[in-house]
Amino acid sequence: MSVVANQLVYDESKMYTRLMAQFQALGLTQSVKALAFARKKHDGAVRKMTNQPYIVHPLLMASIAMAMGLTGDDLFSVIILHDVPEDTDTAIADLPVSDEVKRGVEKMTCKPYVGENKLQCKTRYFHELLQDKNAIICKALDRFVNLSSMAGSFEPNKIKKNVIETDQLLLPILRMAKDIYPEIAPTLYLLRVMVRSINETLANAYGVELHGEQLYGGKNHYENDFQ
Repeated sequence: MSVVANQLVYDESKMYTRLMAQFQALGLTQSVKALAFARKKHDGAVRKMTNQPYIVHPLLMASIAMAMGLTGDDLFSVIILHDVPEDTDTAIADLPVSDEVKRGVEKMTCKPYVGENKLQCKTRYFHELLQDKNAIICKALDRFVNLSSMAGSFEPNKIKKNVIETDQLLLPILRMAKDIYPEIAPTLYLLRVMVRSINETLANAYGVELHGEQLYGGKNHYENDFQ
């Protein structure tokens, strides 16, 4: 890992090789297939505002999950595949994994319903994450990694929108999820602390006033911030 133009640059090949070895050693057979499949599907794609291969994003998420001591073949498969349908036009039905993993990936894929505005779509999307514990963990990791890499890479307005969305939609969901899935409450607590910490740092840096997660639950007076 090195730093170029204020951005961390990760060695995609080393990350892939290390994760593949870890998945194989742990007997995570689905994750092994998912990793090879995702690398092929994301081949040639680059992360927005960076010069890094897109596959680095799910690799980094999975590496953090591994460092946290998280387990589960389904969980790691969802993490690795979560952006494949949305970013590569791959049908969820064509993913080389179980129906349980496909369900988690589907919950991670945000698609608007007819007649929905952006806020309605986002609110529904985050609420439906509560239906799948692997998707909730995946989304928290996804947001943590994204927030951690935004400064210096994205336009201030884009960063502000993500900070507001995190405060008003994601963090309340993580709080609610611990009561639905008590078996992963410690993991959800840690993820919530991680996400909230980086979100508050960005809010202070970019002058965003946080409102204590008031939007989720029906209040819509911040609707313009999502347009």
